[in-house]
Amino acid sequence: MTDYSPLGGDPTKPLRLGTRRSKLAMAQSGMVADAVREVTGRAVELVEITTYGDVSREHLAQIGGTGVFVAALREALARGEVDFAVHSLKDLPTTQPEGLVLAAVPVREDPRDVLVARDGLTFAQLPSGARIGTGSPRRMAQLNAYARSHGLDMETVAIRGNVDTRINFVRTGELDAVVLAAAGLSRLGRTGEVTDFLSTDTVLPAPGQGALAIECAEDSTELAAALAELDDPHTRVAVTAERALLAALEAGCSAPVGALADLLADGQIVNELRLRGVVGSTDGTSLVQLSITGSVPTSHDDAAAFGRELASEMLAKGAAGLMGERAL
Repeated sequence: MTDYSPLGGDPTKPLRLGTRRSKLAMAQSGMVADAVREVTGRAVELVEITTYGDVSREHLAQIGGTGVFVAALREALARGEVDFAVHSLKDLPTTQPEGLVLAAVPVREDPRDVLVARDGLTFAQLPSGARIGTGSPRRMAQLNAYARSHGLDMETVAIRGNVDTRINFVRTGELDAVVLAAAGLSRLGRTGEVTDFLSTDTVLPAPGQGALAIECAEDSTELAAALAELDDPHTRVAVTAERALLAALEAGCSAPVGALADLLADGQIVNELRLRGVVGSTDGTSLVQLSITGSVPTSHDDAAAFGRELASEMLAKGAAGLMGERAL
């Protein structure tokens, strides 16, 4: 084990990890804490922080979405109240704030969305008139577009709340199904409740979905070097391309934008990157969906350029006119 102590401080003092208070945030922060203990030999304590997105009952599209789960954690970092913070990468604004560094993006979990439906139903088995709950304009846009193109009768219903709250809508019979992120249920140990994994050909995930972001102060160089041990270069390249597309579309995390970068291998050698993007109106009447494939980027700038290239093509096809379709 590499000895990074004292990491700019007293080696006997625990490192303070800032996290949201939700069960999911605590679970994924706990996983990161264990990994940081391994690479540093230091104790790690979780510091629970309440964000605006946690206390507001408004839909994300109404409160702006971008950064509502992140700002309080970043403020705690800036004030020195925590040493590093863990975010769901899909919640991060695409602009990195001055004074903070994205020290690591660990190996990504399954980026797909999943269905939790009554009676163990799959997506294809949902009855006519099925009511499907989601808090995401991105999911609404793609589900409604899929229903229109396949002549299906279904209704998407705007919901908010944690995983338990959302699944309870199904348990009580208020909804036939809800759509959630596979990664969240996996980190909570609840994949047994999934009734179907939605193909990315049906619903592209949010940019960065399934990935975590570990941030620390830029001047905490020893800690940043230690945290970098947790970085996965393949995940970093993929999410950089996805987030660059999002930024080039000038869309926040509450906008109806999906993106997924897949690393394609020839045998054991990863040699291509395929980036898919989608923008749609929430009612599903308009959808712009394109993809590009090229050599695996070898730098952050190259990966970002990949995302901007696809965004440019999508804007040329009319994506800009759909950016305002955020209201639920």
